[in-house]
Amino acid sequence: VQLQASGGGLVQAGGSLRLSCAASGSIFRLNDVSWYRQDPGNQRELVATITAGGNTNYLDSVKGRFTISRDNVKNTVYLQMNSLRVEDTAVYYCNANILTLTLRSGNYWGQGTLVTVSS
Repeated sequence: VQLQASGGGLVQAGGSLRLSCAASGSIFRLNDVSWYRQDPGNQRELVATITAGGNTNYLDSVKGRFTISRDNVKNTVYLQMNSLRVEDTAVYYCNANILTLTLRSGNYWGQGTLVTVSS
């Protein structure tokens, strides 16, 4: 099983980016999926979570600006980020709980994608 995060880049403050987290391999079901972020000198923080049933939770500072969604057919989760701020600059990681075809449940991390917001 692999998680591939993509979509990061350089954007001006106020701009938008959409991150993708695609799961591949022997997947039976993609359960809860979260986006985390980490900038140098700080701990990794939870940004948003979407459950298997589609319920969502957000870090207070991104509420109203970020939207997490999922496509269960594609085994992909998205993070739409609007009204980006300089303080959103970080490496963004996706994390997923996955039930494999052998009915084993595990937690997986994507490789991270860098988001840089310029003033």
